[in-house]
Amino acid sequence: MTEPSATVRIAEETPAYWRVVFDNPPLNVVDHTVFQGLQDLLARMDNNPSLRVVVCESANPGFYLAHFDMSGASAGIAKNAGPSGVAIPTDTFVRLTKSPVVSIAKIRGRVRGVGSEFVLACDMRFASRENTVLGQPEVGAGVIPGGGGTERLPLLTGRGRALEIILGADDFDGDTADRYGWVNRTLPDADLDGFVDTLARRIASFDRRPIEAAKGLVNQVSLPSVDSLLDGRDAFAAALAWPETRQRVAALFKRGMQQEGDLENRFGAHLADLLEDQG
Repeated sequence: MTEPSATVRIAEETPAYWRVVFDNPPLNVVDHTVFQGLQDLLARMDNNPSLRVVVCESANPGFYLAHFDMSGASAGIAKNAGPSGVAIPTDTFVRLTKSPVVSIAKIRGRVRGVGSEFVLACDMRFASRENTVLGQPEVGAGVIPGGGGTERLPLLTGRGRALEIILGADDFDGDTADRYGWVNRTLPDADLDGFVDTLARRIASFDRRPIEAAKGLVNQVSLPSVDSLLDGRDAFAAALAWPETRQRVAALFKRGMQQEGDLENRFGAHLADLLEDQG
């Protein structure tokens, strides 16, 4: 069964294994419709006791999830609470991580900012060796990560590499992300689908109770606290009001942010000289 066209589509491969497809043209920018789609997905996951695993992928081979919608049109989601009682972005990622259902990110294309924070909230991440670019560009854009990047990355990569990623605000290829621990592993693009599908079907063949129990025990020793995630979200919201942030965001839109073109293709390369246009 496949859901009608939406920014977050669900294809039920089996009762125990679903594929989730991001499709928000042209760049898979993470806007309010994507978060609503993820909230709907989580509600369906909660109500399907047969489900064991979801694999999250993109309909756009060039952009997995570009970054948060910086146009202002999606700002309201941070003011609305999800079922857990915290703001929807934090609620979405925390519920995904703590769900008894296993989540696997199958990455092709560019995944930056809140897109990176989404895959960090997934239980596992596998990426195309030839076609993956990851980044946390927020500092270069005048803000800070607000969806868990500052909390989850150090637990995977270590402090030094997390600071390199966040403060350098540059793009990273898949193999570097693999070495750093940002992703589980990279695979040749031709092998990625088969590998992830085989792993997902293997997990889906097991009983739900031991899957849930094992994931819960790993979560106890490997997750940041919700309080620290909320601190990051509050700091991000405060940074949006900084005058230097507004200057950099305006410069990004002037160069073509959220439009097809060189800025979105090579986001990290633009950040070091971003304000020279205003010189």
